[in-house]
Amino acid sequence: MAEPSPSPKGAPSVLIVDDHELVGTSLAVALTAEGLRARRAAAVDLVGVLKEAASLPPGLALLDLDLGRDRQGRRRDGVDLVVPLIEQGWSCLVLSAAERSRIGAALDAGAVAAVPKRAPWPVLLANVKAALLGRPVMSPETRQELIDSFRAHEAERREVAEKLNRLTQREREVLSELARGNRAQAVAEQYVVSLATVRTQIRSVLSKLEVGSQLEAVALYRRGHAG
Repeated sequence: MAEPSPSPKGAPSVLIVDDHELVGTSLAVALTAEGLRARRAAAVDLVGVLKEAASLPPGLALLDLDLGRDRQGRRRDGVDLVVPLIEQGWSCLVLSAAERSRIGAALDAGAVAAVPKRAPWPVLLANVKAALLGRPVMSPETRQELIDSFRAHEAERREVAEKLNRLTQREREVLSELARGNRAQAVAEQYVVSLATVRTQIRSVLSKLEVGSQLEAVALYRRGHAG
């Protein structure tokens, strides 16, 4: 559990949201040494972070996007924090090694910029100070490129989901078995139906997914169930 760091009176608030305690705490110590009011959030879940943020003077939130998993095994995504933190008056600076589309999602939600998690300390410090002063941290072109990457990824995800939703429950089950590497004969034996029935279902799957082979159908299925 993070402890409040000593901070100069009137210094800007910097709240570090990172599930790696050593990383977050070390960063808080380093930023405090530079005259900033910095602390690592004691929690990384949505409710916990927002509760702590509400108790502080709004400033800059440094967000990792990969915040581990909750007790149910669901991924905690720092992107979900961007909008509610902004609504509390905070600015958000992404500090993450996540893929481009997820960084783009955070920027599209309103984060001011993104800085690689492995950025050299002088670069990170300069970017934090610039963000606190409301100055540009990344070029508009780079920011828009990342946002466009996210939007293209989302458009593809919606298209894949729409195609998969065309399938009946049994067709989904057959496709799931194919994705596990099972052949049509094995699927027929599992569901106690004829091989001809399974082949008919596979042809229907290919038609509805608008693909020409089982390999393409399986690839589409896996894209639709990624993450």
